[in-house]
Amino acid sequence: MRRLIINADDFGLTSGVNRAILEAYTSGVVTSATLMANSAAFDEAVHLALLTDQFEVGCHVVLVDGSPVSGTQQVPSLIDHGKGVHFRDSAGSLGLAAWAGKLDPGHIAAEATAQIGKLKAAGIPITHIDTHKHVHMFPKVLEALVTAAQGCGVRAIRNPFEPVRFSQFRASPKRWMQVKALNLLSQKFRQIVGQAGMVTTDGSLGVVATGSLDHTSFRDLVQNCPEGTWELVCHPGHVDRDLSNIRTRLRQCRAV
Repeated sequence: MRRLIINADDFGLTSGVNRAILEAYTSGVVTSATLMANSAAFDEAVHLALLTDQFEVGCHVVLVDGSPVSGTQQVPSLIDHGKGVHFRDSAGSLGLAAWAGKLDPGHIAAEATAQIGKLKAAGIPITHIDTHKHVHMFPKVLEALVTAAQGCGVRAIRNPFEPVRFSQFRASPKRWMQVKALNLLSQKFRQIVGQAGMVTTDGSLGVVATGSLDHTSFRDLVQNCPEGTWELVCHPGHVDRDLSNIRTRLRQCRAV
C-alpha cells in the first residue's frame, strides 16, 4: 500500500504564503502544514488554521534563517554573533557547528520547546514537527529536538531523507549529490526516533525538487512513489512584496 502526506512548509511566512497554503488545502491537495512560530504572518496563520476543519498543523521549528522565540540570551550557541540576534543563515553552517561541538543541546531543546509552546498557547493542536531546511537530519540537533517534542507531548516527526533512486525528474547534479551524501545519516535518524518511541514516515519526497517542483516533477514523484507512507514536501505561496523582502531562494517556484 502507498500512502502520501502532502505537507506545506513555511506556514506563517507571509500573508501570500498563508493564502496559498489554504487554497491548496481547500482544493484537496495539501493535507497538512507546518507553522513557523517566529514568522511575520504568524497570527494570521493561526486564525486561518483555526477556521478550518481537520487541517492538521505541525510546528516548523526554525533554527536557521530567523531569530529565536526564547530570546538570544537564553540560546547563545544558536546565534550567529556576527549577525546580532539572528540564527546562522544556512543548514550547512549549523551542521558544521553541531559537528564541531559548538551547539548546546539544551539551547536547541529550549528553543524548540518555546516554538512548540507558542503554537500550543495560540490554540493549535500540534500533530507533528519538522525543521526549516531539514536541520534535524543532523544527529545532535535531532536528539535535542526529540527531547523537546517528548516534553511537549508531540510524537510525530518528519523523516527528511529522500530515496534519490525514486527522484527521476530534472535535478541539478549538485542538489542530487547533496541529498545522496546526507542520506548517510538516515540510519542514525531511525535509531534516535525509534529509541524515543516517536513515529515517522518511510521518508520524504520533493526534497531534491525544492525550487523546481512543477507539474512534471510532481507527476513523476507520485508515479514513482514506493510502497509505504511518504511525505511530499512543498512550499506554496503567492509572490508579493512581503515575500520579495524576505531572504529566500524560493520565490516564483512557490506560485508554480
